[in-house]
Amino acid sequence: MRRLCFLCLALLLSSAALCHAQKIEVTIPAATAPLHGHLVLVFAKKDDPEPRFQLTENYHTEQGFGVDVPDLAPGQIITVDAQTFGNPLASLDDIPAGDYYVQAVFNVYEQFHLASGHTLWLPPDKGEGQQWNRKPGNFYNKPVKIHFDPKSGATIHIALDQVIPSLKGTAEDPEVIATQYPASKWLKYMRFRSPVLSKFWGRDVYLGAWILLPDGFDEHPDAHFPVVVYQDHYHPGFGPVPFVTSRPDPKSPRYPWEQAGYRFFQDWTAGRLPRVIMIYVQNANPYYDDSYDVDSANVGPYGTAINHELIPAIEKKYRGIGQGWARATFGGSTGGWEAFATQVFYPDMYNGAWVACPDPVDFHAYQNVDLYADTNAFYRHGDFATIPIAGDRKPDGTIIANMRGEYGYEYVLGTHGRSTEQWDIWQAVFSPVGPDGYPAEVIDPLTGDINKSVVDYWHQHYDLAAILKRDWPTLGPKLEGKLHFTVGDGDTYFLNNAVHLLQKQLEATRHPHSDATFQYGPGMPHCYTGGPSEYTMQQNSADWAQRVIPQMVKHMLATAPPGADVTSWRY
Repeated sequence: MRRLCFLCLALLLSSAALCHAQKIEVTIPAATAPLHGHLVLVFAKKDDPEPRFQLTENYHTEQGFGVDVPDLAPGQIITVDAQTFGNPLASLDDIPAGDYYVQAVFNVYEQFHLASGHTLWLPPDKGEGQQWNRKPGNFYNKPVKIHFDPKSGATIHIALDQVIPSLKGTAEDPEVIATQYPASKWLKYMRFRSPVLSKFWGRDVYLGAWILLPDGFDEHPDAHFPVVVYQDHYHPGFGPVPFVTSRPDPKSPRYPWEQAGYRFFQDWTAGRLPRVIMIYVQNANPYYDDSYDVDSANVGPYGTAINHELIPAIEKKYRGIGQGWARATFGGSTGGWEAFATQVFYPDMYNGAWVACPDPVDFHAYQNVDLYADTNAFYRHGDFATIPIAGDRKPDGTIIANMRGEYGYEYVLGTHGRSTEQWDIWQAVFSPVGPDGYPAEVIDPLTGDINKSVVDYWHQHYDLAAILKRDWPTLGPKLEGKLHFTVGDGDTYFLNNAVHLLQKQLEATRHPHSDATFQYGPGMPHCYTGGPSEYTMQQNSADWAQRVIPQMVKHMLATAPPGADVTSWRY
């Protein structure tokens, strides 16, 4: 009986301490109607840059907390306390007493009524490329310096009295950028409403496209041109490199990049590059700054929209040849996976994919996780030992992030796969729709447990190596001469592992034997594109187009069918 009384007393004392622990109350003074969204609160040791820009997936991150907020009434308080999910520290109680800069952002969600019948609350892209900390319309506060002590009973009050302004009419508005390019005779911008995406999402959905026309386009009205599609993340301007038409100022802080753009302009207009149309597509969506250019149960039919709606419309307007032998694609990282997937899923529509540092092309190497053999994505267990699974590294092998921390970072930014970050977009693209209408979880974001039934769906639909192995008798002949891979063997995200597995698989093929090419950069990080060994990573990116376009056109000419137009564009 005595022990029971002492236990009761201890529980009462710990409960009282919890009730009186320091907490933070957040309000949004300007809210005049119920809000739906997600609050992200950041603790940082410095305020430059602002704390909202200091969360990362590696060990350099500051401290974040995330709270789902449904139906926030005007004047209602959002509470962050010891029970609120945090990363890298799990709880507010774990923060050492001290002085911090604190800032919060309320990421506003909108209701989407999908054609499937599901109604979801998601963060819409507002032209910024799915960046929660700079999304127009989101509420935030200027950084405030506080003294925080988890044992204090005081309450800290924060008012989100700032609103991130619209990009419309600013220097980051793509349509404004389009008017600022003096090279308007070469560079065009198109805003294209996609019927299939609009039907899927239950609202108008637009794709953006930058179109770089060949020199002499206007002077040769009877010429029709091959098309090269560049794949990449969202950029407000032309994606591959700047297209700079005048010699840049060496004193400019962006001089190396601008100088690369000026060299590209010189090569493009001096006849040193084949005359093609280059297209860069903007396809940000409610889950990420990029769609992965495939048809997806959660993200929508972006493969159909881009390849069967947008690109034919561009070719019709700007005199593309419009035949599979006269199209090629290239990209790195996300764009590398897209270029490869585009060639695999549309084998007759494209005549080559130049793929750099692609996102996982074999789910035996889902970065550093084997989705088929591992049971947990955060830890591997031996008979007596448990080790964390690495997420990111330096080229020398130094680990800078692990899987648990990366998932914790994304969970701070959004639940139900709504972080608009890397692991969640893979899940959104590759997964079936879950019971609640959101993407089915392949990895539990809190425990790391792997859902093998979801993995099986991924295997059937998006494991590109598995698809090639399964369908090689029909796909193989259509891919001869078309697949080219480069990746650094010190890739930051271990993406080289999957490429090595793919190479081994393709080297074992017969009827036909694959002629895919592979180049590895010893010690090179993400994203190596195959440039000379003396190149910096910036140079590898900056002149990639100049290196691959001649290869593309050489292959097109060698494989053009009888009667194809191989002359009108070669003036």
